Amino acid sequence: MSEGNTMKSKKSMATRIIIPALLLCIVVGIWVAKNDKKDSDYVGSNPDFALHVTEKIELEKLKSYGLPMIIDFGADSCIPCKEMAPVLKELNEELQGKAIIKFVDVWKDQALAEGYPISLIPTQVLFDAKGKPYKPKEDEVMQMKLFSLRETGEHVFTTHEGGMTKEQMLSVLKEMGLE
Repeated sequence: MSEGNTMKSKKSMATRIIIPALLLCIVVGIWVAKNDKKDSDYVGSNPDFALHVTEKIELEKLKSYGLPMIIDFGADSCIPCKEMAPVLKELNEELQGKAIIKFVDVWKDQALAEGYPISLIPTQVLFDAKGKPYKPKEDEVMQMKLFSLRETGEHVFTTHEGGMTKEQMLSVLKEMGLE
């Protein structure tokens, strides 16, 4: 084989192997870049982390995320609820992926409050990061109510009735496992 044929053969081999390999790397790189979702990207687009509840809450699904959770039952036209609205919005945005903050407007859709111990608004229902009803260290301080099943005594809900400040919510969330 002459030197010219050897050079052509090497160029041909480079063209047949290296160029397709480079193209494959580029395509894979683009695919990875487009599909590389950070937790914050996933959380932001996940309806489970949306503030406003418009459908029945899938409580077990929300508990499975392993995050502390506050579900506020109120109404857009209730004065204390209006005062809490910006705090709920702010915490929902700030704590995406670290806690679940929900708001249920019980005047617009009473059915969404069925099964929860709501007797006045606003009422917050609280779950710790393990998905268990929050057990406050000092329930008298924040005036928490603990609800248990009559038949078994199992603790099923912890609520706070009335408005809560951002500081109070953050304190409770930290006690419930906020990292």
